Amino acid sequence: MKKYNVAIVGATGAVGQELLKVLAERNFPIGELRLLASPRSAGKKMEYQGQEYTIGLTDENAFAGMDIALFAGGSASTTYAQAAIDAGAVVIDNSSAFRLRDDVPLVVPEVNPEDVDWHQGIIANPNCSTIIMAVALKPLHDAATIRRVVVSTYQAVSGAGKEGIEELTEQIGQVLRGEKVDPSVFAHPIAFNLIPHIDVFQEGDYTKEEWKMIKETRKIMHEPNMAITATTVRVPVYRSHSESINIELEKKITAEEARALFASAPGVVVLDDTMQKEYPMPLYTSDKDEVFIGRIREDLSTEKGLNIWVVSDQIRKGAATNAIQIAETLIQRNKI
Repeated sequence: MKKYNVAIVGATGAVGQELLKVLAERNFPIGELRLLASPRSAGKKMEYQGQEYTIGLTDENAFAGMDIALFAGGSASTTYAQAAIDAGAVVIDNSSAFRLRDDVPLVVPEVNPEDVDWHQGIIANPNCSTIIMAVALKPLHDAATIRRVVVSTYQAVSGAGKEGIEELTEQIGQVLRGEKVDPSVFAHPIAFNLIPHIDVFQEGDYTKEEWKMIKETRKIMHEPNMAITATTVRVPVYRSHSESINIELEKKITAEEARALFASAPGVVVLDDTMQKEYPMPLYTSDKDEVFIGRIREDLSTEKGLNIWVVSDQIRKGAATNAIQIAETLIQRNKI
């Protein structure tokens, strides 16, 4: 089997570490592995798969000989992606910098794998909540054409990085001890609270996170006029995002028909037995790659509507796993 030289930019961060974990689990055909980071981490040692690596500095000269450059996200993408492309690597980028550019594919392999075919050196990994929703929408759209989507998300604090996790942990202790809570990562206290505000507010008083879900889903689904509205909420959960999705279709699909569609869809696990109180929850979907779907039921307020509850690990399927799947798709379709 042919092997590929892989660079990971941001290898010491949460997504970078998850990329390494997923590469190992999926037995990705790696030749040379190059771990890169900022000046703060460059020069440090890291062990991976029984081998010691020295963290390299991310700069314009860091990508020579690489076939694939996995960018974990952040400002490094806009600064160094072109250097990686110029060195001959295909960039798979986790930041939001390139997602809506017309010349950059935005790919969820279960939904639009064919879009890797027209890459020009860079492929964007979608927003985590968008990935999770797109996997769930795809089988319904193929079967009955989606007319409208109303989604509300319940997003874990790890979506804000390790700082979000640390803030929740610290605040839980502060609240239980009766101490004053002084938030810094989030706009308000997150312990024992919900915050209907993720990222900055933009046009129409929608947040940037909400606009990402709207615009990115339209691009991935090749439906520029798909009616989508979103409300994104931060919740005091460590890992795995949840989404309540209401879908209006062009053709009626029963709940049983929807379950069958989901059961045969790639990357989906149906967990929907209300008699046994079985439905997806963050606690049981963390550290898994699949998108879990349950609470599948017909919307009784409209003739052709469905309600579904969707949960997935946003660090894995919502970031690292989807990026590795894009790399695998490039290899499968001979586009690298």
